Amino acid sequence: MLHHIELYVSDLKKSTDFWGWLLEELGYSFFQRWDKGQSWRLHETYIVFVQVEERFLTNGYHRCQVGLNHLAFYAESRKHVDELVEKLRNNNVVILYEDTHPYAGGSEHYAVYFEDPDRIKVELVAPETLSKK
Repeated sequence: MLHHIELYVSDLKKSTDFWGWLLEELGYSFFQRWDKGQSWRLHETYIVFVQVEERFLTNGYHRCQVGLNHLAFYAESRKHVDELVEKLRNNNVVILYEDTHPYAGGSEHYAVYFEDPDRIKVELVAPETLSKK
């Protein structure tokens, strides 16, 4: 089991505003807050967001470089994926691969892909992963 994930972010407020409602929609609960960070927890696993020091902001993040490409979470169902898509759109979050959504890139997963404020790609997948195409 994964213990925790810690993500350094460029703007803690933007990131926690973005991730807070989403993680709570996925069953996570607020866990901890301190000056430079905040976390949410589901069972024994938690996700931490930490404000990166200014001296490390210059290079920025890009998912195609060495490092984390994306985070994928299970939604409750296909209906839940669809409901979250509407909430994302209402929050002006751009849906990636819109032209092939919800089977982006030929994937058999019923999912939605989008980016957080630092452009970390996020995937929400329905548990019944094989399509009925």
